[in-house]
Amino acid sequence: MNDFLAAAYPLLSDRLRKLPIADLPTPVAAVPFATPAGPREIFIKRDDLSSAHYGGNKIRKLEYILQRARERKARRIATFGAVGSNHALATSITASRFDFDCTCFLVPQKRTPNVPRTLNMHRKIGTELVPFGRAVDSLATLRRYLHGRRCWLIPMGGSSWLGAVGFVNAGLELARQIESGDIAMPDRIYIANGTMGSSVGLALGIALANLPIELHAVRVVDTGFATPAGFDRLLHKTAMMLRRLDRSIPADIADRTKVRWRDDFFAGGYAVSDDVTEHAVAVARAALDLKIETTYTGKALAALLHDLARPGYAGESYLFWNTYNSRPLPVTSDRPRSPENIPPEFMRYFD
Repeated sequence: MNDFLAAAYPLLSDRLRKLPIADLPTPVAAVPFATPAGPREIFIKRDDLSSAHYGGNKIRKLEYILQRARERKARRIATFGAVGSNHALATSITASRFDFDCTCFLVPQKRTPNVPRTLNMHRKIGTELVPFGRAVDSLATLRRYLHGRRCWLIPMGGSSWLGAVGFVNAGLELARQIESGDIAMPDRIYIANGTMGSSVGLALGIALANLPIELHAVRVVDTGFATPAGFDRLLHKTAMMLRRLDRSIPADIADRTKVRWRDDFFAGGYAVSDDVTEHAVAVARAALDLKIETTYTGKALAALLHDLARPGYAGESYLFWNTYNSRPLPVTSDRPRSPENIPPEFMRYFD
């Protein structure tokens, strides 16, 4: 069973359908961890294994979004992201599995080790890559690539109310795993907070399950994309839309959420890392047997490790929600001999 939301609210099984994209539930684990202050334990939610094709948090959102696109007879999926966006790549890989074409409008970013491999994967699967941002006429570009092509447009990060529903389902999934004894009840969950859809949905799912868990949403993008006010708007819209579909959803469910907004591990910019982030990535590899990265998950784990080692720690249990993909990509990071569908502006990421 992988539709935990429909199991809890049966009316939603027909009113809010989803494609069978994700391999759910994703595993949970409790890993012993040594700190200078003494032994600890870190709980891990393995969303890096959410699909055999490409894991990570975006797969949960795409189950609902691509189902809606199919219902509306779309032929092409279009979305936005940075050049190395995991969301854009997850969207293109998943769209191709369900016979959609895919266009990704990509803005420049700082070069990171993952970008060349990401571009080569887009090249392999034939994604239509379009340079976007301040240096182009955005409106004209959108008209050129969207008009008359029966496109379904997905916002950056998949963070619409519909995308957030994927993580409402995730919160109820975790509740079932706790109830089944797969893992103990955590006091806190730490998750990378980018375009906010995952953290909004998870907060609502936790509240619907009546779990006494505080969600720590660790901001990893600029404040133009993530603010407490924006979070609150998406939170209430998602709750409103769910209640519109099923009146048994509590009217005050958004107000029952327990979220702590964390700005303190941003490291100065999107895709920018510092010693704290790099240390968290190294700890994940050496002590937790996890492959994470410095743009999103490294910053979320850095917040958890900081809190775990603080002098006032009183034995609370912390869960790290791994939103990164750990499935290997069948491409290298080498500069391609022929760029094919990689725009000339993006070839600099191979230098």
